[in-house]
This record gives sequence, C-alpha cells and structure tokens, in this order.
Amino acid sequence: MKKIIILALVLGVLGLFLVLGLNNKETEVKKEEKKVTKEKISKSYASVISKNEGSVTLQDSKNIIKEANLNSEVQNGDMLEFVHKKDDKTDEFAGKHKVIAYDDKLPKAWDDEGIFKKYYNKAYEKIQKMSLDEKIAQILLVRYPDSNQAETLKSNKFGGYIFYAKDFKDKNYSDVQEMMNNLQSVSDIPILTAVDEEGGKVIRVSSNPKLSPTPFKSSRELYLEGGFDKIKEDTINKSNLLHDLGINLNLAPVVDVTTNPDDYMYARALGEDSEKTSEYAETVIKASKGLGVTYVLKHFPGYGNNSDTHTGSSVDERSYEDILNNDLPPFQSGIKAGAEAVLVSHNIVNSVDGDNPASLSAKVHNLLRENLGFTGIIITDDLGMGAIDDTKEATVKAVLAGNDLIITTDWESSMAGIKEATDNGRISSHLIDKLALRIISWKYYMGILR
Repeated sequence: MKKIIILALVLGVLGLFLVLGLNNKETEVKKEEKKVTKEKISKSYASVISKNEGSVTLQDSKNIIKEANLNSEVQNGDMLEFVHKKDDKTDEFAGKHKVIAYDDKLPKAWDDEGIFKKYYNKAYEKIQKMSLDEKIAQILLVRYPDSNQAETLKSNKFGGYIFYAKDFKDKNYSDVQEMMNNLQSVSDIPILTAVDEEGGKVIRVSSNPKLSPTPFKSSRELYLEGGFDKIKEDTINKSNLLHDLGINLNLAPVVDVTTNPDDYMYARALGEDSEKTSEYAETVIKASKGLGVTYVLKHFPGYGNNSDTHTGSSVDERSYEDILNNDLPPFQSGIKAGAEAVLVSHNIVNSVDGDNPASLSAKVHNLLRENLGFTGIIITDDLGMGAIDDTKEATVKAVLAGNDLIITTDWESSMAGIKEATDNGRISSHLIDKLALRIISWKYYMGILR
C-alpha cells in the first residue's frame, strides 16, 4: 500500500511538472507570436500641412515633406497615424492610415529626435499663450529697418533682425551694444540678431574700424596664412567680438566647394576641394561652440560654379552624383560637428528639382533632412534677392517647402501672405505652431531664452 501511495505521489509530481512545462511552453509560444507581430508592424505619424485638389502635403516627425493621394475625408491640419509592415517597401505615407487626436502635450508628429528636443516642452508651453500673428512673426528674420526699429519690433514681435554694414556705419562699440540692448528690451521673446560676417568680401561689422581695428580676412586668406589653426583662431576672435556687441547669429561659414577663381562664389569660399572644405566646416562649427554665437552652414546644396542669385535666376546643371559626392560632404561634416542651422540657396538644381529654386523646393529640403539627417533649423536665403523676388507667393512656398526661418525685407507682405494662406486653409495652423516651436526651442538651446 505504501508503495502504491509513493508511486501515485511521484506520478502526480511528474504530471504537475508536465502541466507547468506545457503552460510555460504555451506562454513562450504566445510571447514569440506577440514578438513576431510587434516586429512586423510599425506606426508612423504625419500631419496634413496643406491640402490641394486630389492630394495633400504631409510632414512627419523628421520634417520630411511629401505629397500623398489620400481620401477626401482627410482635412488640412489632421494628424494621421500610418500602420506599416516593417518589411513593406512602399512609401511611408502610403500605408493604412487613420485620423487621430493631437496629444495634450506634444503632438506625435513633432516628437522627433532633433537636437532641440530637450526644450520642446518648454517651447510648447510658450506657444500655447501666443496668437497666430505672434507665431508667424517668430519664423521671420527681418531686414533691420531704416527707422522706428524698436517700435516695429515691439508691435510685430519678429523672430529676429538681420543687420548689414550700413547699420553699423560710424557707430562705436557702445553705440552698437546700446542698439542691441534696446531691441532686446522691447521684445517679449529674445530676438535673433544676425549678420553675414564671413570675412574678406562680405563683412558687416568689421568694415567699421571703430568696431574692429582690421577687417576679418576671408577663409582662403586665413587658410593660406596658417591653415585650419588660423581659421580656428579667427572664428574664436570673431565670435568674441560679435557676442560682446550683442550679436548672436552669424550667417557663415560659406562651405560651398569651388576651386575655380572665375566662379562667383570662389572669393567667399575656402577655394579648396571637398575634403578640405569639409574639414573647414568642422573646424568653424567646433570652434564656435560655447562662445555665444551660432554659425550657419551655407549655401545648401552647394553653390558650385553658378552665377550670382542676388541679381537673377541661376540654374545648376550638374549631375546628382556630382552634388552628392562633391558638395554635400562639407555640410555633412558641419552637421556632425553640431551645426544648428543651414541656409539654402536660390539656385535651381536641375538634378534634384528643376521646377523650383532650392529655397522653395521640398525635394531639396528632404535631401538635407533624409540624406544628411539634419534636425536643426533650415533658413532661406533672402527672399528679396533677384532670383526670387518676382516669385508669386514666395513666402508661402518657402513655408510649405520645409523652411523654419525666412529671411525677408518686405516683412509686411511675408506676414500677410502666411496669415492669408493659414486663414484660407492652404497652410495648416498646426504647421505654424510647429515652426514657432522649433524657433523658440532653438532660442532655448542657444541660451538667449531662459
């Protein structure tokens, strides 16, 4: 009897282990099935930034802009969730989609991994208290007017002012500091104060001997004198001067690759090959860090041997491979070094987009975002330049192309154009929110907003 009881107990224990084993195996199978399902399915988000007949324009969390043929129920400003199989090779915006609500905090389409992400929540809180006009004004870098500068800024709350040599003429150090302090004192949100202090041919501040004993030299002169060590030293000296004067944004360096003295951009560039120009871009960006002045890589996607866009249109006929292999590396190098902003030219680059100037081309901007992984601020060249000043609705096109900051002289037309396009539904108000958020996040990152 005792043996029978012991045998029963043994069999019972074995049965229990068997059941537990089967349950564990079943659990593992379910986990594996769930894992496989999770691996096969992914989600992405994009917002409708503009709606046209038969198509919509979408922008995702990486700021990639594309046209998509979606059903007529999708409205301007909608947030869309796309569901994909991870091995699906179709377009990201061509999958199954549905309209979802914007988050209480940051909408999913804004939640990218950009260099300013740390400040998105603070910036989001700030834009909730701003009017549409104030948000539009933040994305404008306006030519410093000849009169009523502080009053105009106080009334319109621009993102910033850009200054030229005549704005510094005959002024001494304290005059410029007072000018900048007065402007900052009337602005609720600290402004960008920008110049093109490239050195050599383009000097705004150092053209005035009261501000600098000698004009800053061109990058080529510096390189021939002392290589990249000299360029580093010059960047530090330049940054210290600009910062002391109250200037926080320098629209330089020129990282266009040109080795032909007959090219329009040669006098403003390093004048060396792509590899050396890449090292130049890295040197300037790294040397500028921590000195209170942000530097801007220009002129994307590379000026090459094109003519002057200040006076008229210029068409770049080079192959895509040439641009990819020769012109993009300096921008890539500068971006890896921590560049916060890139300025886009007005050249028509046929191999990328033969229908639009680069500054108004979503394809060119996508090249910067996708190929180079740039998450910072994209800036237009001045919309008042000859290559673009007669383009109808240039400001609206610049916004829809993927620019974050627009340089303009005719700020009244720029503001009115964006406002009208937002009111009539051509531009989503959520896009304006996103652009304002990015500019304000940048200002936190720069340290001018605390």
